[in-house]
Amino acid sequence: MKLLLVAVNAKYIHSNPAVYSLKAYAGQYAEQIQIAEYTINNRREEILADLYQKRPDLIAFSCYIWNWELIQGLFSDIKIVMPHVRIWLGGPEVSHLAEEILIQHSEVEGIMLGEGEETFLELTQYYLDQSGSLEEICGIITRTGKTNTRSPLELSKIPFLYEDPDTFENRIIYYESSRGCPFRCSYCLSSIDKTVRLRNNELVKKELKHLLDKRVKQVKFVDRTFNCNKEHTVEIWNFLTENDNGFTNFHFEVSADILRDEELEILSKMRPGLVQLEIGVQSTNPETLQEIDRFADFEKLKKAVARIHAMKNIHVHLDLIAGLPFEDFDSFEHSFDEVYQMSPHQLQLGFLKVLKGSKMHQNAEKYGMVYSTHPPYEVFQTKWLNYNEVLGLKRVEEMVELYYNSNQFTTTLKFLQMHFTSSFRLYQELAKFYVEHEYHIKTPSRVARYEVLLQFASAIDSQNTELYAQALTFDCYLRENMKSRPTFSNQLDTFKDELKEMKKQKNITGKENHLEPFYYPVWSEENQMLTKRERPWVICFDYSKRNPLTYEAYYEVIS
Repeated sequence: MKLLLVAVNAKYIHSNPAVYSLKAYAGQYAEQIQIAEYTINNRREEILADLYQKRPDLIAFSCYIWNWELIQGLFSDIKIVMPHVRIWLGGPEVSHLAEEILIQHSEVEGIMLGEGEETFLELTQYYLDQSGSLEEICGIITRTGKTNTRSPLELSKIPFLYEDPDTFENRIIYYESSRGCPFRCSYCLSSIDKTVRLRNNELVKKELKHLLDKRVKQVKFVDRTFNCNKEHTVEIWNFLTENDNGFTNFHFEVSADILRDEELEILSKMRPGLVQLEIGVQSTNPETLQEIDRFADFEKLKKAVARIHAMKNIHVHLDLIAGLPFEDFDSFEHSFDEVYQMSPHQLQLGFLKVLKGSKMHQNAEKYGMVYSTHPPYEVFQTKWLNYNEVLGLKRVEEMVELYYNSNQFTTTLKFLQMHFTSSFRLYQELAKFYVEHEYHIKTPSRVARYEVLLQFASAIDSQNTELYAQALTFDCYLRENMKSRPTFSNQLDTFKDELKEMKKQKNITGKENHLEPFYYPVWSEENQMLTKRERPWVICFDYSKRNPLTYEAYYEVIS
């Protein structure tokens, strides 16, 4: 009998640690268990054909909000072409409304609820060894009813998933050093697991050393709040600092307001690019934070982020959620501005997902929440935010993603910001400009976005069009060694011979360098001059040296 664990990921670079963990825990049956991974970009027919070729006897799907609709579409087709196959489900998307799913999908034999390692092992023993009964397996539901709840698993019992990380080449390695979350945020399913369990630190260090020795590109910790236990955090971060291979990047989700001096001191000693931090702010509205059971101290968070920025070695990612209780349009604008002023390298503007099983789901009617009946159950409107306002925030989100998070327009955006009373208004007006010119229908290419931003800048400040052209040229060369000059850049005919001679004098050779004349100074906090110079500065961009946090080229004024 062959068992097949199936994962459908959001992108190719993602992997599904859940299916690998199930297989590893059922290690004595490894020869009879296979893993099949696909993405949501695969057509249903392609997945079905591949499943058929694998000739499984049992298929267990790992179900999440991003793949649930695609997986549901497979059930009936699987039963048509492989009527003997038993279908089992597991994962957060099916754990909380399991009874309804069994009623809706007669093809499904059962559902694993909650943590799956021990449950899947016993299920494997039941089918392969034909021992015991389904009623004796804790943590499942079948058509005969639900069995007893399974106790939380000791995390250190789970085998290491990445003995051969080459299997995950060009993909993110997801690593788990803890389960559960000490916080009770009402929108999050992690709040249901009220016990925080840590994997043994010696085991964690041994496994991380293996990944460091293999020089994997990125390890993303899936711990909900990595720094919830100070001793655990300090020991792991010290270990990474001492064993840094100069290449691997580690991603952590942390609560910045509970970072202590000792932890911040360790971070300050790290190689630039060794770690990156994702920090959930969600809202700065005190009433909203209290209602969603998120008791974060925003002032402490702000100070911690400022201190991290001053280190200049940590990539910082800040999150906001639109659609939360008591957050209207003006309140969200205020939250956006406060977070934007903290200058994150990435600002994620997300929208509330009303997840089944969460406290938010239970209180949705109380909040007047109208949300999609299809995954990912995103909010349409609330008592405080109407659908038209949500659509406006969606357009702002797109502008933030294209222009801020791309990190391609940093200089130009700082100049543009001077014309708006708030950072939010800048992206709101840019979104309106996109709609007026129908760019929201045909999104401009990456290169064309520079030209669109120049059009926008000219529309709001026509007297300084040349300044913005210079700023965009600077931004362009800061990120890319262009093969051809941007159409809006200065023509080099006047300076061609001078630049050639300057290269000789300064001994600037190779294709990894570019000289560019600028009549306006580049942005600096001290010097915000807008006056045009009579003779341009010449800036040398060196693409062999890049900022590991922003990927910007090293540059200096050479004349």
